[in-house]
Amino acid sequence: MYTYNWHSMKRIILFSLTSFLSIHALAQTDSSLFNRIPADTSDLKLNMEAAYNRPFLQTGKLPVAIGGYVEANSSYFGTDGVSEGPSFQIPRMTIFLSSSIKKGIKFLSEVELEEGGKEIAIEFASMDIEFHPLFNLRGGVVMNPIGAFNQNHDGPKWEFISRPISATTIIPSTWSNVGFGIFGRYGHNNWVWAYEAYLTNGFDGKIISNEENRTWLPASKDNPERFQESFNGVPLTTIKSAFRNREIGEIGLSWMGGIYNKFEKDGVKIDTKRRVDVFAIDLNTTIPGSNTYCNGEWVWAIIDVPKTYSQQFGGKQRGGFLDIVQPVVQQEMFGWEKSTINLAFRLEYSDYNVGTFKETGGNISDDIYAIVPGISFRPSQQTVIRANYRYLWEHDLLGNPPALTAGFQFGFSTYF
Repeated sequence: MYTYNWHSMKRIILFSLTSFLSIHALAQTDSSLFNRIPADTSDLKLNMEAAYNRPFLQTGKLPVAIGGYVEANSSYFGTDGVSEGPSFQIPRMTIFLSSSIKKGIKFLSEVELEEGGKEIAIEFASMDIEFHPLFNLRGGVVMNPIGAFNQNHDGPKWEFISRPISATTIIPSTWSNVGFGIFGRYGHNNWVWAYEAYLTNGFDGKIISNEENRTWLPASKDNPERFQESFNGVPLTTIKSAFRNREIGEIGLSWMGGIYNKFEKDGVKIDTKRRVDVFAIDLNTTIPGSNTYCNGEWVWAIIDVPKTYSQQFGGKQRGGFLDIVQPVVQQEMFGWEKSTINLAFRLEYSDYNVGTFKETGGNISDDIYAIVPGISFRPSQQTVIRANYRYLWEHDLLGNPPALTAGFQFGFSTYF
């Protein structure tokens, strides 16, 4: 059961009021601020709006629109010269449904079938109630707005087959929970600003008690009970604010934090409250003239690990990725108009244990680096055929010579 968390609520209220007053101050000369969003910013889409920025199919006067996407690929990898040969995967197929119930009330759901249907997960299923562009309510299964990839993760949008390491192993990929919150948007000339703030169920003790034998935030995804009740009665708070300029690009700042352990049982205190806090910054831009697209994200995680745990459980984690995508051919190809061939390159880094050993002062490693060059062909913006080469260096806790993994990937992803 939820317990009321006044401190978390105060954070959301303070954040909302501060943002509201800041926008109001910037727009003092625009007396119509509370009456409209200027139409010239409607095409400026943010990462946090990705769930609704998808191709949907609607037939006739049916109130429900449907869509989805699928990914399939093959891979051939080897670690330190040892390989298990080629393999084929269909990592996910996602179906989404949306409905405009009434003016200002809409519903959207996203259901993902993973690993050929081995797992079925509800990633998003929420109802929006719109009061004003700057103040709206959302409740249900919401995608926690931490970083950019967590909300904007659809396969057809990316030139890379594997999802970013930091966005899947530090931030749990497609991290969603049951909860409620507020969101809003304001646009003016070439600028748009938006925010989201939610209280949801969240992490549990598995982030430090798991099969990985390290601090591992994604372990909480294995707990289906988070869709039924809070693990410890304290909501997880997630807040994001983002700006986008038509010429410059987008920058987003986000924070997610709360208590992850069970500190009381039947009213009896059994442990101190232990926090987990995740901070992220994301940005993307297109360089004028060359149309080079750059997209990156950086994340920090701070976890209160009990002193009784060994130093292999990190109290601090950090990581990020940078994608560079360069269109090289844009023309009709094979009968498809506006087809594109892109060259792509990704840099990745994740450190799961930032710090030094108490005994020696030496650096604690437990990190991974990766480079991923690739090429992709897009017969349309909704379909991508892609080939990647991945090369990874992975250090153990003691910083021994890294395990080297390299391999090729080939596959496609498409909306339908």
